[in-house]
Amino acid sequence: MRTLGHRASAVLWILCAGSGWLSAGHAAEPMQLPLQLRVLCYNIHYGQGTDGKYDVARLARVIQATRPDLVALQEVDVGVKRSGRVHEAQRLGELTGLAVRFGPTQHYEGGLFGNAVLTRFPIENVVIHPLPYTESTAELVTYPRGAIAVDVKLPGGRSARFISTHFQHNVPEDRLAEAKAINQLFAGEQALSTILAGDMNATPDSAPIAELLTKWTIASDQPETPTAPSGKPRSRIDYVLYRTGAPFKLLESRVVDESVASDHRPVLAVIELE
Repeated sequence: MRTLGHRASAVLWILCAGSGWLSAGHAAEPMQLPLQLRVLCYNIHYGQGTDGKYDVARLARVIQATRPDLVALQEVDVGVKRSGRVHEAQRLGELTGLAVRFGPTQHYEGGLFGNAVLTRFPIENVVIHPLPYTESTAELVTYPRGAIAVDVKLPGGRSARFISTHFQHNVPEDRLAEAKAINQLFAGEQALSTILAGDMNATPDSAPIAELLTKWTIASDQPETPTAPSGKPRSRIDYVLYRTGAPFKLLESRVVDESVASDHRPVLAVIELE
């Protein structure tokens, strides 16, 4: 149970002493405190760091250092030969103490490859959606793309949706189509309060990001801060966004200064659910 000092769970009952309000038979109205959500987006490069070593424990330490409530992971290997047949999603869940769900997008080297989420909140529902992409050919190697969305139960009884996704790396038309699909799938009028995070392989001034911004707000004061490659970042392609119009307020955002554990730097956003 998280404490009031972390502003993460409480229902504050205000008793109007001396007013006779309760004694008159009126039920007290609960007032929910704002909830701060620490959200991390991290492309983990299937566990391989820039030093060439596969080290899931090192990635777990990077994640834990940010004290996240919700983590969107991309490029996650499960049972893949190159990364030692490790179930990276499950292992990261064990090492961080967070609940985990894996959303595969393709078979690879005898295992699966895709996106995942970690969360400290109870998970109520999970959906995995394929996204549009151009089939790979001998001349152009592409990868299937998808999104995993989890509905979580927040303190105080509220629910929220959290999505991890990864757009195509080498076909601009795919990225735009994937952005449109994300909007159609997750940005409807009746959508839950929703946070989206992922490696969009697109810079802030690109068409895919412009498409997302018709429905979402980037959770960053400086979205141009580069995230990749991690050693000497040149491009901002990793994002946390929240549904425009939902009761969210950005409190803090930064690119984590970590250059070895993956070829991307993590993005942390602290978002208040009012």
